[in-house]
Amino acid sequence: MGAVRVIPCLDIKDGRVVKGVHFVELRDAADPVEAARAYSEGGADEIAFLDITATVEGRRTVFDLVTRVAEAISVPLTLGGGIKSLADVGTALAAGAAHVSISSAAYRDPGMVREAVARYGSDTIIVAIDADANPSCPSGREVYIDGGRTPTGKDAVEFAREMAALGVGQLLPTSKATDGAQGGYDLALTRGIADATGLPVIASGGAGTLEHFYEAVTEGHADAVLAASVFHFGTFSIRQVKEYLRDHGVEVNL
Repeated sequence: MGAVRVIPCLDIKDGRVVKGVHFVELRDAADPVEAARAYSEGGADEIAFLDITATVEGRRTVFDLVTRVAEAISVPLTLGGGIKSLADVGTALAAGAAHVSISSAAYRDPGMVREAVARYGSDTIIVAIDADANPSCPSGREVYIDGGRTPTGKDAVEFAREMAALGVGQLLPTSKATDGAQGGYDLALTRGIADATGLPVIASGGAGTLEHFYEAVTEGHADAVLAASVFHFGTFSIRQVKEYLRDHGVEVNL
């Protein structure tokens, strides 16, 4: 493993950065361009931009806003939300994204993921896996789609294996149960997917303390840590997170 990346996440709804708990109870957090610029200048390794209602609302991602965010930062941008075709991936890259995250469409149309990898390269394509607890699944976690609204009956770790077989470069699992609750990442989900696939995994959903970031790496086997609430509302700076990880023996880029 190289240096662990710290990634602030901009959840976008109606042109604003929002943050909720368990994918609901959204509250306003910031202007996306201003927030992205501040995070870029504050030491973020990457920035994630997730249009969280595009799929549910049946519309295209807000690519014009993506372009404005990409122009304001000097670090790679990951774009997700509403990406459901090869054309959408191309538009996302043209708008300035370095990586494109596919979620619901990866479940519904895995062939599109294979085509995207073939056309744009493994490093470009990330599959995001929203999951919630389900004891009947072998891993205890079930895949949800449509912004976490629709259960699929699919085991999350098995789905991750299938996506890895298609050649994607990274996986981004988020637990509905821990998202926004600031009680810690779902380490079992993160570790299960990392160990089963061998791919870089971005831990997402639940950071509330500095220890949680450390646990995501050491216990969750994550290669990157993504967070929103603790950054948006000033609990920690990106530098504080990186210094904590460094002081506890984790390699980071300061």
